[in-house]
Amino acid sequence: MKTHTFVFLGLSITSSWGNGHATTYRGLIKRLAQRGHRALFLERDLWFYADNRDLPDPSFCRTELYTSLDDLRTRFDGAVRDADMVVVGSYVPDGVAVGAWVTETARGKTAFYDIDTPVTLKKLERGDTEYLSPALIPRYDLYLSFTGGPTLDLLERRYGAKRARPLYCSVDPDEYFPERAAARWDLGYLGTYSADRQPTLDRLLVEPARRWAQGRFAVAGPQYPADIAWPANIDRTDHIPPGEHRGFYNAQRFTLNVTRQDMIAAGYSPSVRLFEAAACGVPVISDEWPGLEAFFEPGKEILVARSSEEALRLLREFPERERIAIGQRARERVLARHTAAHRAEALERYARELIDEQALPGGRRQ
Repeated sequence: MKTHTFVFLGLSITSSWGNGHATTYRGLIKRLAQRGHRALFLERDLWFYADNRDLPDPSFCRTELYTSLDDLRTRFDGAVRDADMVVVGSYVPDGVAVGAWVTETARGKTAFYDIDTPVTLKKLERGDTEYLSPALIPRYDLYLSFTGGPTLDLLERRYGAKRARPLYCSVDPDEYFPERAAARWDLGYLGTYSADRQPTLDRLLVEPARRWAQGRFAVAGPQYPADIAWPANIDRTDHIPPGEHRGFYNAQRFTLNVTRQDMIAAGYSPSVRLFEAAACGVPVISDEWPGLEAFFEPGKEILVARSSEEALRLLREFPERERIAIGQRARERVLARHTAAHRAEALERYARELIDEQALPGGRRQ
């Protein structure tokens, strides 16, 4: 197997505080390294991550912080020019300028990795080019998307992406697995505050907590407004680092998955928390969204709740033996299809197709 050199420019790999990007990059690049590939990760030195770097120096790749666009260009022009593939992620500061520089400089292949595809497309519809512009999309050789399904065709047809391919989030089974632990909570949720997710969180967790005073609940994540009135039987934690996620999941009888509205509208947008909890064998109660059945079979590998009443019924009446079985079946599904190793293999395959195509007689970088 031929190995390749990758350069990633992403929001963060050193800090998981308030973002799901770091764990995605960590799992993906770690598995690329295990397959013999070399990677350099370039991260903007942002003040809000400076005091929250839970992995400041990953062992599986070289990581460098840069302070500005000029600093990036000056120090890493050669690395970008000579890499086999350069991957620019969503929400990279000055992402349009970064992407323009990358696509002008790189001699190898280039890709945009959209960890926020439905949000990105909504931003583009509004004329918001915070990190990507319509004109930049066709300049990348590959558009990697956290969202599959019809969105891939939309990216190619409407926005001129040369190739749009899924590269969903994933889980590292070395980090997420079942542990014997007494259940502290009947239902827990892990996620940064989002205004469009809060009504669903209220409906499927907060309201059931109000109606079931004997139940035990937990909500973990930063940026929740101080004026939210949490019932007394909900434990609130501002941040749980990735190293403690496994323990948090394993202390729950059920865990809750809540999907952002843009992700629901696009469909086929699984959350990383969904795979993490399932890998721990913890049964997931999820809101409903198009494409869910492409990842887990409802009623057999995942449970869907549409109302407070349905959520409360699952928590109080679901048979214990079947609860355990659903968690186990979900874990088996994740291990078979949704690990970081599967994503690394997919990225390797996409890169190899592009690089081999370029090497053909008459092949040239478009």
